Amino acid sequence: MTTKTKEMLVKAIAPMDDLAIATDMLLSAKSAVRNYAIALTETATPKVYKVLRAQLDIAIDTHQKIAAYMIENEMYHPYDISEQVEHDLKKAETAMGLLK
Repeated sequence: MTTKTKEMLVKAIAPMDDLAIATDMLLSAKSAVRNYAIALTETATPKVYKVLRAQLDIAIDTHQKIAAYMIENEMYHPYDISEQVEHDLKKAETAMGLLK
């Protein structure tokens, strides 16, 4: 592996910090909530419904914990749209800088 290739790899991996990990986890938790909610509307038996409902509750709790962590660490600003937009623009600029 050449020095230039190693530098490019390090530069590509560096942004995988707490923010990137937490954002990925938050999106996955949100997707889980949505998928369990849809599955609940399709179930035909009370036993399956009970299991899916328990999983939905866990997914909702997980989403809340991740969101609270991100808010506490100023990674997510759901109550201040202008702050969130500014934060997202900075992330986009960082991502664009990686392409150069």
